[in-house]
Amino acid sequence: MRFKILASLLTVISLAAISLSAAQLQGRGASFPGPVYKAWIQEYNAKTGEKVNYTPTGSGDGIKSIKKRMVDFAGSDKPLKPKKLKKFKLYMFPAVIGSIVLAYNIPGVKDGELKLSQEAIAGIFSGKISYWDDKAVTSQNSGLNLPHKKITVAVRADKSGTTYNFTYYLSKLDSKTFKPSKKPNWKANIIAGKSNSGVSANIEQTKYSIGYIEYSYKQELGLNAAQIQNKEGEYILPTLKSFQDAAKYAKWTPDNDFYALIAYPDGKTSYPIVAATFILLAKEKSDTNKKVTKFFDFCYKSGDKIATDLGYVPLPDQTKEMIRKYWEQKGIK
Repeated sequence: MRFKILASLLTVISLAAISLSAAQLQGRGASFPGPVYKAWIQEYNAKTGEKVNYTPTGSGDGIKSIKKRMVDFAGSDKPLKPKKLKKFKLYMFPAVIGSIVLAYNIPGVKDGELKLSQEAIAGIFSGKISYWDDKAVTSQNSGLNLPHKKITVAVRADKSGTTYNFTYYLSKLDSKTFKPSKKPNWKANIIAGKSNSGVSANIEQTKYSIGYIEYSYKQELGLNAAQIQNKEGEYILPTLKSFQDAAKYAKWTPDNDFYALIAYPDGKTSYPIVAATFILLAKEKSDTNKKVTKFFDFCYKSGDKIATDLGYVPLPDQTKEMIRKYWEQKGIK
């Protein structure tokens, strides 16, 4: 009997050891970079044998998890200001740049055919424009058959960095109506879903809907996305080139832990809604942090093609070098 109990205990211990080794690093948070993190993790494991697990639960959950030290690293599309980082004893650095597209489901309107002015976008998401044949929409789309159908606006149900960056952009269009927020009180006719995948699914399943999602989710599901009027008044399609043109205007410095919001950039060819996504680390976990930065250093060196293939914009080489020096300064490289 004792031998059976001992054997059972050894089995439990063995399974626990396997479970621990199966995910050497645990991360969670922003769903915005979920697809590229998944691909990077697969490549890292294939090349090094090292295990990383990342769960795309949303930026709000990521921030909460790292504050409570529930994970080894967290992802957030909302950068934390230096005061917040100091308060919660965190380090922060950017990982990659992505874009937010306005995906729609309007029968008969193909990908890229719909043009949305700044006035139309602000009106739709404020609820002031509630039908597709509103003059503010049809005036830029004379060749399209836009019906008198009520607009359903697909938004996030969870606290979201994607939402924060999108509402930051909206605040540039109409500062009286919109304020940057991870979970705003929408006035439009909404349908809410968790994470980028949830919003994408709602758009796919709901006729006459429109919503904001990260570009790679649009690509994966084959959703249609609008041309958006940028800061210079030009209508820009969501393409890797227009994202890259926008990303050039990002200004990074390690002096403030790389805090920057880059939505609504300058430039005639710039796509107007771009955002960086960030990694948060607990200051006291030096040994674990070195494993995390080792992974992201691998991604910086070997993951650019993976990122661009998925529609993300890799960080400039100059920014990557600044981040490496930041790691060295903090003793986590």
